Amino acid sequence: MWIVTGATGFIGSAMVWEFNQRGINDLLLSDHVPPSARPDLLAKRKYSDFVPAAELFDYLADPSQAYTVDGIIHMGACSTTTEMDVEYLKKNNVEYTQKLWDFCTRKKKPFIYASSAATYGDGAKGFDDASDPAQFKPLNPYGWSKLNFDIWALQQKETPPHWFGLRFFNVYGPNEYHKDAQASVVYKAFQQIKDSGQLRLFRSHNPDYKDGEQLRDFVYVKDITRWMFELYEKPAKVSSGIYNMGFGQARPWLDLAKNVFAGMDRPLNIDWIDVPENIRNQYQYFTEAKMDRLFTEGLSKPQWPLEKGIADYVGQYLKKPDPTL
Repeated sequence: MWIVTGATGFIGSAMVWEFNQRGINDLLLSDHVPPSARPDLLAKRKYSDFVPAAELFDYLADPSQAYTVDGIIHMGACSTTTEMDVEYLKKNNVEYTQKLWDFCTRKKKPFIYASSAATYGDGAKGFDDASDPAQFKPLNPYGWSKLNFDIWALQQKETPPHWFGLRFFNVYGPNEYHKDAQASVVYKAFQQIKDSGQLRLFRSHNPDYKDGEQLRDFVYVKDITRWMFELYEKPAKVSSGIYNMGFGQARPWLDLAKNVFAGMDRPLNIDWIDVPENIRNQYQYFTEAKMDRLFTEGLSKPQWPLEKGIADYVGQYLKKPDPTL
């Protein structure tokens, strides 16, 4: 039995969907948010049990329960990039993850955890997952919390037999609906276009980029969950370490916008707005995951380019009465 934390969140619930699609239902789910608070995300899913995050270590301390655990996929940290409480982030994103790491180390079980592309900061040092993480300078406390754990993990002499830290880039797709301001621009665009017929996008304040030509690495959640399943299925065939999780090709915001409008059968209508001055100096004009190491290790190439991913997301989910996986 595998444990999936963050199971009532975006990527965690999508991973439960991936397992179920593969016929795997013997799962222990955990999260700070109970299924009753977000009932739609797990309504169609099959799993063995749910344990609140605050009780998970009591569960793991019970020998009769712990021996049934085959590995942990840990998606259950604070993912709010605007969170400014450093102690809260330290407790939830660093110390909690360290405890799960220690459990997998003692029990010799595989461990997969969510890192973040936020560890790269403004990108001045590149987006290479083979680089020394100590050189990066994240732009916010959230990014620092993820970087601090990555650095800690790489320093450990005693580790789980197979472990993987996954630096997610701009992930979009079904089951992100509870994320509000942290939701993807694809989801926000759909809502804005549905309500007003137009989409607000930041204009460029950098002479090297025209409006809408700012670049991001957008990756569909179905690529993410397939890669995680490949790590779950054959962990011994992949070298332990930290890996980027992006599409590997930066795309302009305008490409995203055009595809959402096309998926909704609406004419392109952009309302250009200024980047707020309080974040203008931190605004990124380019992100692109270097994916060579992941593919060299034998994982599959991405299957959902932006056009195909948005068409699936809009047509098969956002337009439907039940948009969940």
